[in-house]
Amino acid sequence: MIRFEHVTKRYADGTTAVDDLSFEVAEGELVTLVGPSGCGKTTTMKMVNRLVEPTEGRVSLDGEDVSTVDPVRLRRRIGYVIQQVGLFPHKTVLDNTATVPHLLGASRAESRARAAELLDLVGLDPKTYGGRYPEQLSGGQRQRVGVARALAADPPVLLMDEPFGAVDPVVREHLQNEFLRLQAQVRKTVLLVTHDLEEAVRLGDRIAVYGQGRIEQFDTPATVLGAPATAYVADFVGADRSLKRLSVTPVDPTTLEEVPVHRPGAPADGSWSVVLDADGRVESWFSADEPGRTRPAPEAVALGASLREALAALMRGDAGWLPVIDPAAGGRCVGVLTPDGVHRALRRATPAGGPDAASGESGATSGKPDDAPAETLSRR
Repeated sequence: MIRFEHVTKRYADGTTAVDDLSFEVAEGELVTLVGPSGCGKTTTMKMVNRLVEPTEGRVSLDGEDVSTVDPVRLRRRIGYVIQQVGLFPHKTVLDNTATVPHLLGASRAESRARAAELLDLVGLDPKTYGGRYPEQLSGGQRQRVGVARALAADPPVLLMDEPFGAVDPVVREHLQNEFLRLQAQVRKTVLLVTHDLEEAVRLGDRIAVYGQGRIEQFDTPATVLGAPATAYVADFVGADRSLKRLSVTPVDPTTLEEVPVHRPGAPADGSWSVVLDADGRVESWFSADEPGRTRPAPEAVALGASLREALAALMRGDAGWLPVIDPAAGGRCVGVLTPDGVHRALRRATPAGGPDAASGESGATSGKPDDAPAETLSRR
């Protein structure tokens, strides 16, 4: 869908913002561009909609060289969300969102109907918020309106420049959750610029880690965290990268332990056991230390939840294990997760040969060769 072929951006003063960049974003994929300030992330993104023109190389959108397309027509095919949102202060939320469909020729009624639909999609009731002005909204609400407006013309591509950077951490996490939910529904091709590694890891199908004007590694979050391609990437993702991998490693059936079902009157063959109801859900549990004491069921997590969620639930409880349920089977318990299971899941998710796969290694020596085309790297 989006393809960069040996793209360089050099300014008149000799500054090279982007140097010989080649990578590809597949249709429906969300790619995050992450790196320090001034490394070329935003310049890269702006070359897609021709807000910045490359000095050398070719940027194509769905096979068409963007340099051959009228910039106005091109930008109407691309949604654009920025940190400052850029809403018109004199227009209501509904009219802000309806701007693009109206510019594209839809009637006022059609444009407003589309705007109301999108506001509802981003979690803002159009009856409550549609008549308000931007100054009457919180920062998070304005950001949602910005996303709705970017989606108003149903563009195949969405460019997002630090979209959640201007709000506090609690609101940011909520907006990220909402955006992931929204992306699961609309499946746009997304380039998202961020300086926040945790945001890049959480949102991206793949991550492009930038050095100075160049991509140092382009791969899935699990691979970037588990097998940094260079010493620079290892330093950028940090010594706590194994902890960060908790966010991108799901609870997997292969790492679960069998449910130790409690049988009244039978001798205990473990340190604890559970009581299941008729539908296979954990009803309560017993400890071998206090076999006569019935304990309420611990908090459960669903298959596919992140290990980060699971570990947080483990720490909130005192059982030392968690029931794992299958929502598709009515919440039936399919196994239990222990701290050992979390460790096994992380080890199994480490890419073969990655630095985290070998005991005692913490550096980064493996990864793609400098001349390997980015588009050939594996995807999550």
